[in-house]
Amino acid sequence: MGFLSSLLGIIGFGIGLPIGLLVGFFFFVYSKPKQVQDPVVRPLEECDTTVLPDLLPEIPIWVKDPDYERAICREIRRQAEPILAEYSEKYKIKAIEFENLDLGTLPPTINGIRVYETNEKELVMEPVIKWAGNPNIILVLKLLSLQITLQLVDLQVFFAPRMTLKPLVPTFPCFANILVSLMERPHVDFGMKVLGGDIMSIPGLYQFIQVVRAFKLMKADFLGLSDPYVKLNLTGESLPGKKTTIKKKTLNPEWNENFKFVVREHQSQALQIQVFDWDKVGGDDRLGMQLVPLKLVTPHETKEFNLDLLKHTNISVHNDKKYRGTIVLELTYAPFREDSTSALSAKFDQMDSIIYRSSSNETLSKAGLLSVLVEAAEDLEGERHNNPYALILFRGEQKKTKLLRKTRNPLWNEEFQFALEEPPLLDKIRIEVLSKRTGIRFRSKESLGHVEINLDDVVRNGRINQKYHLINSKNGQLHVEIEWTMV
Repeated sequence: MGFLSSLLGIIGFGIGLPIGLLVGFFFFVYSKPKQVQDPVVRPLEECDTTVLPDLLPEIPIWVKDPDYERAICREIRRQAEPILAEYSEKYKIKAIEFENLDLGTLPPTINGIRVYETNEKELVMEPVIKWAGNPNIILVLKLLSLQITLQLVDLQVFFAPRMTLKPLVPTFPCFANILVSLMERPHVDFGMKVLGGDIMSIPGLYQFIQVVRAFKLMKADFLGLSDPYVKLNLTGESLPGKKTTIKKKTLNPEWNENFKFVVREHQSQALQIQVFDWDKVGGDDRLGMQLVPLKLVTPHETKEFNLDLLKHTNISVHNDKKYRGTIVLELTYAPFREDSTSALSAKFDQMDSIIYRSSSNETLSKAGLLSVLVEAAEDLEGERHNNPYALILFRGEQKKTKLLRKTRNPLWNEEFQFALEEPPLLDKIRIEVLSKRTGIRFRSKESLGHVEINLDDVVRNGRINQKYHLINSKNGQLHVEIEWTMV
């Protein structure tokens, strides 16, 4: 009986299964589906202002608050007002105030981004951000009874911050804190539109120094003589010092040599003078030194200094009383000025006048400062390595940027200055981009391209800021800003 029931069950399953599949197939093919209505979808712009925060309850405040731009402007004012007040006191200006501060409608753009991997629960990014915005920023300078209104125009900001998101969390926005730091100085370029008033001279200093003579120097050589020379440098600067020629076998040398320095902080910097005895073998011996605070020099006047040399200038250490000789110097300085065009030199057009440096014959005959800012390069192509640096060649001088390793898009932002007796109207400046192999190997240097820039336009317009295609490079470009400031 049990066997019979099992047999009938197997037969029933074998017959029922194909019959069931056949019936299901016919129902699937010939049955009509029910009409399904599409859900109602509306764009966010047609929704109420509360819809987006309801969809994303943890969205940041700068997205939810439509008035957040004003909060940013308020923060800029709060941070800038103490700085403006400090400048007002320093340059004897009654007040510097914001008349208007609006960031405009154009957002910043991200031109590239670099992401670093770490073993921590964090994300490190370095975006390259450029903002060529249309802000409306107006400053008012109050000078006694005179009021000058200045408007910033053609503002461009170029910077590469480092952003660290840490720690990473599983909920929106996926991180708990954000740390932002600037690894290099941002580049800011802008024009200035004058809405009324007179143009003031720009803070800055062009320093002329003449080393005249020294007398009764210490005897350093075995025969009772010395081979003296003078080294000059400014305190607070990392640039190398300047040297006079060496006067052989004398204790009363006469140099009458001129030197030029660019002074950034006239009230706080000093000129350091060191007199050395040159030795053919071994290190040079220092015979004495002195310091001259630059605030002792009156603008546009030459002042002579007769300075007794000291063993050292550290006032916390007692100097010995031994007489080391006297050095005679002549110092002159003149503030840099940013002159206006001939139209501005008489009266300002109240709304349409923009500051440019004058291109008059007077301007083209004055001494000044040539500033070269090597910003960055793009798409460099090295055959053997990509460790680029830039070499600036001008009138026999060579200056170079730092070397950046393993990159085809270096960002230098390094500035170099040349003090000149006359405008470089007929000169060219050559900038080469080179790559240097690290370590000691053959063929360690490789040229990645170069540019030659005529300086006539720089002198006549005051400044150029543009990208140049590198000669002998397929796609390489070099971004350079050059400025001429007259005395």
